[in-house]
Amino acid sequence: MGLIETTRGLLPGAGGTQRLPRCLGVALAKELIFTGRRLSGTEAHALGLVNHAVAQNEEGDAAYHRARALAQEILPQAPIAVRLGKVAIDRGMEVDIASGMAIEGMCYAQNIPTRDRLEGMAAFREKRPPTFVGE
Repeated sequence: MGLIETTRGLLPGAGGTQRLPRCLGVALAKELIFTGRRLSGTEAHALGLVNHAVAQNEEGDAAYHRARALAQEILPQAPIAVRLGKVAIDRGMEVDIASGMAIEGMCYAQNIPTRDRLEGMAAFREKRPPTFVGE
Protein backbone atom coordinates (compact mmCIF):
# COMPACT_ATOMS: atom_id res chain seq x y z
CA MET A 1 0.00 0.00 0.00
CA GLY A 2 1.14 3.51 -0.51
CA LEU A 3 0.49 6.94 -1.90
CA ILE A 4 2.39 6.50 -5.16
CA GLU A 5 1.01 9.52 -6.99
CA THR A 6 4.38 11.37 -7.08
CA THR A 7 5.79 8.48 -9.10
CA ARG A 8 3.19 9.36 -11.74
CA GLY A 9 3.61 13.12 -11.69
CA LEU A 10 0.68 13.72 -9.37
CA LEU A 11 0.12 14.51 -5.73
CA PRO A 12 -2.21 12.41 -3.59
CA GLY A 13 -5.82 13.47 -3.86
CA ALA A 14 -8.91 12.42 -1.96
CA GLY A 15 -7.40 13.68 1.29
CA GLY A 16 -4.15 11.71 1.26
CA THR A 17 -2.02 14.78 1.99
CA GLN A 18 -4.27 15.61 4.92
CA ARG A 19 -4.99 12.23 6.48
CA LEU A 20 -1.55 10.64 6.33
CA PRO A 21 0.20 13.39 8.35
CA ARG A 22 -2.54 13.14 10.96
CA CYS A 23 -1.92 9.39 11.22
CA LEU A 24 1.87 9.29 11.07
CA GLY A 25 3.12 12.82 11.68
CA VAL A 26 4.29 15.35 9.14
CA ALA A 27 7.87 14.11 8.66
CA LEU A 28 7.02 10.48 7.92
CA ALA A 29 4.03 11.43 5.78
CA LYS A 30 6.25 13.70 3.68
CA GLU A 31 8.83 10.94 3.29
CA LEU A 32 6.24 8.40 2.15
CA ILE A 33 4.43 10.81 -0.16
CA PHE A 34 7.57 12.40 -1.64
CA THR A 35 9.20 9.02 -2.34
CA GLY A 36 6.02 7.26 -3.45
CA ARG A 37 7.21 4.31 -1.38
CA ARG A 38 4.99 1.25 -1.18
CA LEU A 39 4.63 -0.56 2.14
CA SER A 40 4.00 -4.20 2.85
CA GLY A 41 1.18 -5.14 5.18
CA THR A 42 3.71 -5.82 7.92
CA GLU A 43 5.32 -2.40 7.45
CA ALA A 44 1.92 -0.69 7.42
CA HIS A 45 1.03 -2.53 10.64
CA ALA A 46 4.30 -1.53 12.30
CA LEU A 47 3.59 2.14 11.46
CA GLY A 48 0.03 1.92 12.77
CA LEU A 49 -1.59 2.47 9.37
CA VAL A 50 -3.52 -0.79 9.65
CA ASN A 51 -4.78 -2.59 12.73
CA HIS A 52 -3.94 -6.10 11.55
CA ALA A 53 -1.66 -7.77 9.05
CA VAL A 54 -2.31 -11.41 8.24
CA ALA A 55 -0.40 -13.93 6.18
CA GLN A 56 -2.26 -14.90 3.04
CA ASN A 57 -3.80 -18.37 2.96
CA GLU A 58 -4.19 -20.69 -0.05
CA GLU A 59 -7.73 -19.49 -0.70
CA GLY A 60 -6.61 -15.85 -0.79
CA ASP A 61 -9.17 -14.75 1.79
CA ALA A 62 -7.15 -14.45 5.00
CA ALA A 63 -7.90 -10.73 5.38
CA TYR A 64 -11.60 -11.44 4.91
CA HIS A 65 -11.52 -14.02 7.70
CA ARG A 66 -9.69 -11.61 10.03
CA ALA A 67 -12.26 -8.91 9.26
CA ARG A 68 -15.10 -11.33 10.01
CA ALA A 69 -13.47 -12.30 13.31
CA LEU A 70 -13.26 -8.62 14.26
CA ALA A 71 -16.90 -8.13 13.27
CA GLN A 72 -17.83 -11.08 15.49
CA GLU A 73 -16.16 -9.28 18.41
CA ILE A 74 -18.15 -6.11 17.73
CA LEU A 75 -21.49 -7.81 17.03
CA PRO A 76 -22.47 -8.60 20.65
CA GLN A 77 -21.85 -5.03 21.81
CA ALA A 78 -24.63 -2.46 22.22
CA PRO A 79 -25.32 -1.26 18.66
CA ILE A 80 -26.38 2.26 19.61
CA ALA A 81 -23.29 2.73 21.81
CA VAL A 82 -21.05 1.43 19.01
CA ARG A 83 -22.70 3.77 16.47
CA LEU A 84 -22.44 6.78 18.78
CA GLY A 85 -18.84 5.91 19.61
CA LYS A 86 -18.07 5.95 15.91
CA VAL A 87 -19.76 9.33 15.50
CA ALA A 88 -17.87 10.78 18.49
CA ILE A 89 -14.51 9.55 17.17
CA ASP A 90 -15.07 10.50 13.54
CA ARG A 91 -16.50 13.95 14.19
CA GLY A 92 -14.22 14.63 17.14
CA MET A 93 -11.10 14.03 15.08
CA GLU A 94 -12.12 16.82 12.72
CA VAL A 95 -12.09 19.52 15.43
CA ASP A 96 -10.01 20.67 18.40
CA ILE A 97 -10.12 18.55 21.56
CA ALA A 98 -12.50 20.85 23.45
CA SER A 99 -15.01 20.63 20.61
CA GLY A 100 -14.40 16.90 20.41
CA MET A 101 -15.22 16.56 24.10
CA ALA A 102 -18.47 18.45 23.49
CA ILE A 103 -19.33 16.09 20.63
CA GLU A 104 -18.62 13.13 22.89
CA GLY A 105 -20.88 14.63 25.54
CA MET A 106 -23.72 15.01 23.05
CA CYS A 107 -23.30 11.41 21.93
CA TYR A 108 -23.17 10.24 25.54
CA ALA A 109 -26.40 12.12 26.31
CA GLN A 110 -28.10 10.39 23.37
CA ASN A 111 -27.06 7.01 24.73
CA ILE A 112 -28.25 7.55 28.32
CA PRO A 113 -32.00 7.02 27.70
CA THR A 114 -31.56 3.83 25.64
CA ARG A 115 -32.89 0.46 26.73
CA ASP A 116 -29.51 -1.01 25.82
CA ARG A 117 -27.73 1.18 28.39
CA LEU A 118 -30.21 0.10 31.07
CA GLU A 119 -29.74 -3.53 30.03
CA GLY A 120 -25.96 -3.20 30.12
CA MET A 121 -26.00 -1.76 33.63
CA ALA A 122 -28.48 -4.39 34.87
CA ALA A 123 -26.43 -7.20 33.36
CA PHE A 124 -23.30 -5.86 35.03
CA ARG A 125 -25.01 -5.69 38.44
CA GLU A 126 -26.48 -9.17 37.99
CA LYS A 127 -23.18 -10.60 36.69
CA ARG A 128 -24.70 -11.93 33.47
CA PRO A 129 -24.12 -11.26 29.78
CA PRO A 130 -26.27 -8.42 28.41
CA THR A 131 -28.87 -8.91 25.69
CA PHE A 132 -28.86 -5.77 23.57
CA VAL A 133 -31.78 -5.01 21.23
CA GLY A 134 -30.67 -1.76 19.61
CA GLU A 135 -33.20 0.43 21.38
